[in-house]
Amino acid sequence: MSAEETRAVPETDTGVQRLKPNAVGLVGVMFMAVATAAPITAMVGNVPIAIGFGSGANAPAGYLVATIVLGLFALGYSAMAKHITSTGAFYGFISHGLGRVVGMGAGALTTLAYVVFEAALVGIFSFFAASFFATHTGLDISWIWYALLMLGVNTALTYFDINLTAVVLGVFLVTEIVMLGAMTVSILASGGGPDGWSLGSLNPLNAFQGLQGSVTNADTGATLVVAGSAGIGLFFAFWSWVGFESTAMYGEESRNPKKIIPLATMLSVLGIGLFYVIVSWSAIVGTGPDNAVALAQDSTTAGQIFFGPVEQHLGHGAVVLFEFLLMSGSYACGMAFHNCASRYIYAIGREDLVPGFGKTLGASHPRHGSPYIAGFVQTAVATVIVLLFFVTDRDPYGQLYALMAIMGTTAIMIVQALAAFACIAYFHVQGKHPETANWFRTFLAPLIGGIGMVYVIFLLVENAGFAAGAAASDVVFKMSPWVVGAVGVSGLLFALWAKRFAPERYDTIGRIVLEDTQERADA
Repeated sequence: MSAEETRAVPETDTGVQRLKPNAVGLVGVMFMAVATAAPITAMVGNVPIAIGFGSGANAPAGYLVATIVLGLFALGYSAMAKHITSTGAFYGFISHGLGRVVGMGAGALTTLAYVVFEAALVGIFSFFAASFFATHTGLDISWIWYALLMLGVNTALTYFDINLTAVVLGVFLVTEIVMLGAMTVSILASGGGPDGWSLGSLNPLNAFQGLQGSVTNADTGATLVVAGSAGIGLFFAFWSWVGFESTAMYGEESRNPKKIIPLATMLSVLGIGLFYVIVSWSAIVGTGPDNAVALAQDSTTAGQIFFGPVEQHLGHGAVVLFEFLLMSGSYACGMAFHNCASRYIYAIGREDLVPGFGKTLGASHPRHGSPYIAGFVQTAVATVIVLLFFVTDRDPYGQLYALMAIMGTTAIMIVQALAAFACIAYFHVQGKHPETANWFRTFLAPLIGGIGMVYVIFLLVENAGFAAGAAASDVVFKMSPWVVGAVGVSGLLFALWAKRFAPERYDTIGRIVLEDTQERADA
């Protein structure tokens, strides 16, 4: 049998390799996108901070505001996904909308974000794993062994067909949703919490009110004077969505991408948002608004906002399961980000902007259709980051997770804002696809969404030190803005250099898309 007959994934007419087509359906794309948001980790990790130091019991209103803003952003984003189905997603979208120079800068920033996100999730998974197994099995080993295990499994799964990854993520994700759903249903079925239904927590106008006053801890009877900033509450709400945009990067591998990707994007954004609102609200109802704020003031008791109602209504065994799902959920999130990073490295590599990358970083596996070399490179980079934090005796949660997550969030928020404005430029400045262009979906909605993203960037800048906690004094935190800036500027400068000295390479920036689109010919 010839090589052509055994190769499962054909090259394009230009010799550029592509990922395996028709490999995953709507549900699989949604599993991978929602897994990057890590619902159980986002709820237990971010909601207590939004409650204790943001807008108090009005934290669910912040999630509702974030749902509205991100839903508007997703309308324009999904409209572009209908016409540009490359695995590069943001990179391709911004290249087409705002030009190749800005697109190259955005591609560099997005790659940075997803590369460090995997390292961040390795950190929090290792922390949860070491704690869980030490507590429940007596196995007390260093977190680095869990980290290396996760990196190795991620590499193996990326090597094979994407369906294998989708199945693994699907199992973890469903169990997370079932656990959080069971907690919510048990609280609602019991008639609410000690202080009633706290319906004011769902008023979106209350999301802009900072916490102030005094609260009483129901367990100790202690009265605490509390204060918080609405900006912190909103920032941590938006932070909980990071990764939802990854739906578009699976366009090349999905069935009927022009239909599936826009639908998966909208369903993921709105589904995650409504789920977050309901779960965070039910946790506050079940704990009691004042008691929730009091518990959130101390990191050692913050988790009780969720664990307390679970133990009360579902029993101690459910708490143990909840702790296990925190570990497995953070793993699933890290694996999803590994897939994202691998596909961005692959997408840029196969354009052969640096001679030789097209046949190395841009190579897809001949049988599995996976970006396997890019996956190995991503593992190598993430491993170096993790080992650097380990040998310098840094904490996997408070430093590795916190610092890499902040760096990645800074980069991805900038790119999301650019993507919103790229949508407007693509449909209304360049006049592409008038059959899709619409005053609301492709103009007003992404405009509001883009402005919202700019506001979130402002919140991030204002509250980055708080989000970093004790790690704010770390040299890595102080270097983060410079690293993000340097990576973005390097992408811009490379594109400008190519435009002047290698125009044939410049012309390919962000232009490799599926054969069934006309973007490359029209752009």
